[in-house]
Amino acid sequence: MARMLREERPSSKIVTIESFSLVKERFEPYESSVFEASGYKWRLILYVTGNKTDGGHNHISLYVRIEDTNCLPKGWEVNVDLKLFVYNHKQHKYLTVTDGTVKRYNDANKDWGFRQMIPLATFYNTNEGYIMQDTCSFGAEIFIVNPTHQQEKVTFMPNPPNTSGGLPNNVFTWKILHFSILEDKFYYSDDFLVGDRYWRLGFNPKGDGGGRPHALPLFLFAQGFKPNAVATNTWGAVNLRLKNQRSSNHRKLYSAAWYPIRSGYGVGVNNIILFTDLKDASKGYLVNDAIIFEAEMVKVSVTNIISA
Repeated sequence: MARMLREERPSSKIVTIESFSLVKERFEPYESSVFEASGYKWRLILYVTGNKTDGGHNHISLYVRIEDTNCLPKGWEVNVDLKLFVYNHKQHKYLTVTDGTVKRYNDANKDWGFRQMIPLATFYNTNEGYIMQDTCSFGAEIFIVNPTHQQEKVTFMPNPPNTSGGLPNNVFTWKILHFSILEDKFYYSDDFLVGDRYWRLGFNPKGDGGGRPHALPLFLFAQGFKPNAVATNTWGAVNLRLKNQRSSNHRKLYSAAWYPIRSGYGVGVNNIILFTDLKDASKGYLVNDAIIFEAEMVKVSVTNIISA
């Protein structure tokens, strides 16, 4: 069990007993009045000398019992996150006791609590502060745990096809003409759909970030979602390539990242190729004043809401 002190009062029930010394030797339980919490009726059950039949000898035993169960449907079950309390007058705080498990109330188990709430030696020690002026207080906090009927399932699609048009494949190709006259700004490809999300390539022909002005950048940007898609962060793994138009000696980069829900977030590289290599006609990357980029989508995540 976990025990901690807190200032906040219990939200469901508080029972204060004055002239506690009159009853401190009794073995019978004190049963509180019925109280409502989370749509059900309950009683607080207190054993001031411990519930010996439940192993509570030399301890305060404290339970919560569900009431009026005859009006509940057949086969009923109520799952409860239960916390029980003893007030500490000296510290002006409540000793909070819980064990982190959900209590399943049903016809066979109508009482749940803690048989060893607090040792009697601690409770009766005047230096501890649990009894003051022959008065003590106990409490309960009841929260219903309703199991979810849905769950969010994230799956990763390997080699996901580009379904924006034409034959589906996992490679998007972008050819840029008239490279030599492009301005100093970012240019973007058409959007292409992979998984539940649209993507685009982007670059600045004059360089970007740490690669400017010596190298050509290339980035993959995540855009919006297709209709009815579940909008979450999206995993995008891609092979980015600047194609060599005369051989298979392409410049390439593997990139993988979580892309946020917002559009326009790009991941890539500031130096897919140096401008000196790009403009060297013998190397085959710039041909007839045109370059070709490719994005080969290796893996993307797709999120669905399914029954739990």
